[in-house]
Amino acid sequence: MAKASGGRPAEERAGRWAPAGDDDGGNLASRVAREIEAEIIRLGWPIGHNLGSEPALRERYGVSRPVMREAVRLVEHHRAARMRGGPNGGLLVCAPDAAPATRAVVIYLQYVGTGIEDLQYARLQLEPLAASLAAENISEAGISRLRAILDEESARRREPGVLSRNVLHTALGELSGNPVLHLFVEVLARLSARYAHIARPAPSEEMTAGKDRAHPPHADIVHAVVAGDAAAAQHLHTEHLARVTEWMRERRAGGAGEAIPDLFDVSDGPQVKLAEVVAGRIHDEIVRGGWRVGEVLGSEAELRSRHDVSRAALREAVRLLEHHSVARMRRGPGGGLVIAEPRPRASIESMALYLDRQGAGADDLATVREAVEVGIVRRVMAGGVSPEALRRLEGVLACGTSGAGSARARAERFHTTLAELCGNPVLALFQGILLELWSRHFLDTEPPSGPPSGPPSGPPSGTGPSAAEAERVHRRILDAIRDGDEGVALRRMRRHVAALTAWYR
Repeated sequence: MAKASGGRPAEERAGRWAPAGDDDGGNLASRVAREIEAEIIRLGWPIGHNLGSEPALRERYGVSRPVMREAVRLVEHHRAARMRGGPNGGLLVCAPDAAPATRAVVIYLQYVGTGIEDLQYARLQLEPLAASLAAENISEAGISRLRAILDEESARRREPGVLSRNVLHTALGELSGNPVLHLFVEVLARLSARYAHIARPAPSEEMTAGKDRAHPPHADIVHAVVAGDAAAAQHLHTEHLARVTEWMRERRAGGAGEAIPDLFDVSDGPQVKLAEVVAGRIHDEIVRGGWRVGEVLGSEAELRSRHDVSRAALREAVRLLEHHSVARMRRGPGGGLVIAEPRPRASIESMALYLDRQGAGADDLATVREAVEVGIVRRVMAGGVSPEALRRLEGVLACGTSGAGSARARAERFHTTLAELCGNPVLALFQGILLELWSRHFLDTEPPSGPPSGPPSGPPSGTGPSAAEAERVHRRILDAIRDGDEGVALRRMRRHVAALTAWYR
């Protein structure tokens, strides 16, 4: 996969977080868009509700027409609302879909140089869990859906050049009943499909044979899910992903000449606008070129000619690229569309907005967080922990209760440092999203004594465990990591996440 400018390995870039608003905090339109979306959330997401006409919104937020129109485009891009013209028009609330959120995450993960091993390791932490939960929650409608997917898959096995879009995998994510897990599985499926498209081309007969090999494991997984056998579904899915990993390893080289499917493609539905398609094509051009930060892709006139679009469509596409920090338009002599360095803020905001609408709760977040945190600890401990890594973790704990910032921020620093050390940009980003969601939706008011840490011993009280106790439990996790005792480290991390859930539920 393309590396960022300077050739920094993924290990150095996984988990680098910008403060809220740091990406585009100076962009007034982005701030107004966030305020409009916050208002939608406060209103309870009333689909069809008219937030006001453009003049009324301009007056409410005290901004000019160009700023408001750009803010509305960003809100529309998130599928949170749509501007309707006419006498009774205005900005109407609509239900967002997962596409904008998954795009934002894929953009960032491609930039930081996510490799096949990183991707597949993350899939192994989450997708078998989705299969297990689907087996526990399967309904008659879900059974019919899974069997229909298998029938369609069987019918398409002989079609030349048709690569799997991981339909079964994403369906299992949805049937898990956990909206956070579903969204993360969609991200992994989309990124996996793009890797499959840029892998070394295979002869048509080899592709057919590959699809023939994939179908029986899919059928076995569906059988276990339909039977309600959660353990078997999880085991079979794990084995299947291990085989998929081997297949992708064999074909990861030599795909430079292979076309990458558009990030904003027709599968995203009829709401996809021309500007989004153009933004996706420019993004893919940047990926193919190695994401050379600072390079000029061309002037506005050159880009309009290259993509055969109007000035209005191109400018809207550029706004979307700027929103994701993919590229920035530089004016004046020597100007043009300049490749930028993406940061995760757009991913976090898109994910939070979508999951707000889906009603993700504390238990949903905790289930996924446990899987992610366990995967991080396993990766950190794989092959032994270096003295430098241990010193970094010790340094985090040393500042403990006396460090700068809130008690929660200091407690989270231990987890984010572990994520950085694991060197997996997918898990690092997912952990950052989970921490942000937790903070936004369940920790609006921080307990006066600090966050919980140990196993719950009863109903949460008004005082709660101290920040010092959180540091103590983190130190016990670190002790197990230092001793190379993975079992104890994982047990302590699981109990820690369970305690957090019980306290803040």
